Amino acid sequence: MTHPVTGQLIARSNRLGADKRNTNYAGGNTSAKGTATDPVTGEPVELLWVKGSGGDLGTLTEDGLAVLRLDRMRALVNSYPGVEREDQMVAAFDYCLFGKGGAAPSIDTAMHGLVDAAHVDHLHPDSGIAIATAADGEALTAKIFGTKVAWVPWRRPGFQLGLDIAAIKENNPDVIGTVLGGHGITAWGATSEEAEANSLWIIETAEAYINMNGRKDPFGTALPGYGALSEAERRAKAAALAPTIRGVASTDKAAVGHFVDDDAVLEFLASAEHPRLGALGTSCPDHFLRTKIKPLILDLPADASVEESIARLKELHTDYREAYAAYYNRHAGPDSPAMRGADPAIVLVPGVGMFSYGPNKQTARVAGEFYLNAINVMRGAEAISTYTPIGEAEKFRIEYWSLEEAKLARLPKPKSHATRVALVTGAASGIGKAIATRLAAEGACIVVADLNLDSAQTVALELGGPDVAIGIQADVTDEAAVQAAVKATVLAFGGLDLVVNNAGLSISKPLLETTEKDWDLQHDVMAKGSFLVSKAAAKVLIEQDMGGDILYISSKNSVFAGPNNIAYSATKADQAHQVRLLAAELGEYGIRVNGINPDGVVRGSGIFAGGWGAKRAAVYGVDEEKLGEFYAQRTLLKREVLPENVANAAAVLTSAELSHTTGLHIPVDAGVAAAFLR
Repeated sequence: MTHPVTGQLIARSNRLGADKRNTNYAGGNTSAKGTATDPVTGEPVELLWVKGSGGDLGTLTEDGLAVLRLDRMRALVNSYPGVEREDQMVAAFDYCLFGKGGAAPSIDTAMHGLVDAAHVDHLHPDSGIAIATAADGEALTAKIFGTKVAWVPWRRPGFQLGLDIAAIKENNPDVIGTVLGGHGITAWGATSEEAEANSLWIIETAEAYINMNGRKDPFGTALPGYGALSEAERRAKAAALAPTIRGVASTDKAAVGHFVDDDAVLEFLASAEHPRLGALGTSCPDHFLRTKIKPLILDLPADASVEESIARLKELHTDYREAYAAYYNRHAGPDSPAMRGADPAIVLVPGVGMFSYGPNKQTARVAGEFYLNAINVMRGAEAISTYTPIGEAEKFRIEYWSLEEAKLARLPKPKSHATRVALVTGAASGIGKAIATRLAAEGACIVVADLNLDSAQTVALELGGPDVAIGIQADVTDEAAVQAAVKATVLAFGGLDLVVNNAGLSISKPLLETTEKDWDLQHDVMAKGSFLVSKAAAKVLIEQDMGGDILYISSKNSVFAGPNNIAYSATKADQAHQVRLLAAELGEYGIRVNGINPDGVVRGSGIFAGGWGAKRAAVYGVDEEKLGEFYAQRTLLKREVLPENVANAAAVLTSAELSHTTGLHIPVDAGVAAAFLR
């Protein structure tokens, strides 16, 4: 049975987390204390409910709470070994847990359990961090909040910070919260409503002070030539640069990308002080854990050519990697974790916008949101003071914290297609939809491309929405439309790794009834369409320099001469040979090109539903509803081929399991001897 306190806590957390001015995604934590009955003794016991490690306030549920016995947690004070060994206390929290299940306690648990208040909030608001990172943050805290809010000098999150805040609360009964230097804020109250009100008062008071007293140009004067390009120009340039940037950001480990051209980013990059501020990096631990300590910033004006920008980005990337390795070597000790990678997580391009990267789309998007928070923090701090983030050594201690390493070790093993971006044509139904569904289940980001935009968008939502899939309209017979589809792909997910040429249609007629229009339509959609898609995709794959896959959904008809099918079978043979030709041409770039030859797929097929099924049934003299059975009975295995069978082959062919295979056609036809490859 849910405790009344947890309902209040979750509601408060969701309200606070829903507004990004209060805290960012997965940032901060909240808690509540209350009494419950111990099921063993039947006696009342004081408990602490606190947001667990890795959760998000805006979407917090009861499962995301850690529940601890307060008596045991507070008894840890007596065994606290001191700040040099405070990380050991996190493991001790496990011995304070109450009941079964629940989330793992986070490093901030001590802050909530030791402070003598029924309800505690710890948040990362932009306005609060602006005060926390100002050079004179302590004096500003006193000036802005008077005696209601105390200043806490920077201290890494942990048990000692909890003791420090608890002492402030005990010794200053009128204090409602603290500003944590370089970090964020903490507030408390006797009731959930009071804690929330105190948190919001600190945030809003800081925000009002900055707005009323801050200078109007906190980032300095406008930098000539660095202003925002028009929307069309910047998105075109972003799409042109995206493959290069994704490639350099994936040098150590493949990453998915996210692009934004938010006004705040463009304003920051158009201002004279952006190089200085960018070099200082972010401050709040939640920020630089996701964005690295600083971004890579292209130091060219907005109207620099794409070619010039690409060349300079590659130079800057080399410099960035050398500087990051030097930073690691300056601070790493014998017990430090190995360097996790020297590539940037944030790349800023003046006049264009921000590219952010992560192991999946959500993480990449959130990294960008965090850097946008960091820009807002810098704006606030520079408006009223000088932005002064915590020092490099402290940043290293956070970034390579053993507790962070342990958190990373708990992450599940990546799926077979994690970090891969797939463009699937004809993906709103049948084989295409099944392939998109299977690749998404294996961790890929999917662009569902189809002539029917509504259907494509519906499938994308079914797959998980914009952090997993987007739906676009694409006519593969139109070169401009194909290029637009590839552009949409790289802007949505940062790049492209895997293309499935699946779009198709069929007109079943004997030779003398097949018109020139029939022939041209079949070849335009499948032969020409596959060529156009492969050409546009190959340009991105080559520029990324990450290898990739191009997959053709051909047909057993590419090698089997069936009756009354001249146009369809001829164009499928064209596709089959494109596989061989492109495998030979693109192999030097690490790009694999393979094909799948299915037998007739009746169930779920858009082609068959469009009249092809009735015509093929008439050719073979069977009822249309029996066509699938007819196809199955003529195979060696006596099995009907389903869209999912083709999708299984697509997943295997594009996985690391077949990393050394290219130019191959796999039959998925349940055994049609006449279509055996020779």
